[in-house]
Amino acid sequence: MRVDLNADMGESFGPWKMGDDAALLQTVTSANIACGGHAGDADVMTASMTLAHANGVGIGAHPGFMDLAGFGRNRMSVPRATLQNQIRYQVAASVGMARSVGAKVRHLKLHGAVANMASEDPVLARDLFEAALSVDPDLIIMVLSATAQQQAVQDLGCAWAGEIFADRAYNEDATLVDRSIEGAVIHDPAVAGARMVEMVKAGAIITQSGKHIPAAVDTICLHGDTPTAVQIAGSVRSALEAAGITVQTFDGRNTS
Repeated sequence: MRVDLNADMGESFGPWKMGDDAALLQTVTSANIACGGHAGDADVMTASMTLAHANGVGIGAHPGFMDLAGFGRNRMSVPRATLQNQIRYQVAASVGMARSVGAKVRHLKLHGAVANMASEDPVLARDLFEAALSVDPDLIIMVLSATAQQQAVQDLGCAWAGEIFADRAYNEDATLVDRSIEGAVIHDPAVAGARMVEMVKAGAIITQSGKHIPAAVDTICLHGDTPTAVQIAGSVRSALEAAGITVQTFDGRNTS
């Protein structure tokens, strides 16, 4: 039994710092690096990719709404063609920057509000995934397991990996509990570690009520912007390895 650990990073902007990417890159096996839409800039992207590559960590493009002020967490109404072009724009920046530092973008993971919206709407998910794949058809699409995102990649027949979250609570339909609701974000490293072992072994998402939803568990997300992110990452990895679960970069599934 094996699983990947991923973290969202490269989310600093100019002199403003977000998270401890260097510490996280000692623990995770995949890094989702912001592309300048919701966070990040050219210097931050270069530095993050260089460090990830040096640590042997798989690099992913992490596009979101063009919403620096809201960190990509505001639901926005954007014309579909424009939103697709914004995804292409961000993915192209990611792919090009990685190539410039001798690295390669392996996967795509949508960020924040646009990811949550795509987890509810398979047509939106497919449109955005197709936009990303039009830039790089070899991308592995990281999806929120058991949601409309998974339905979209299975319909497309592209390579994909199913993701669950170490630090987020789940609704009964496998979507994430809204951050505005108490208990939506898990801050206790010990709790995060134990629940990930339980979910990986069960091959299921376990909701707040205890419901088990069968799910593809290929990778576990650790948000880099939470105060205890580094501690959660360490706790999750230690708990998994203690349970005999190998932690390594995912290969990606294919439904074609």
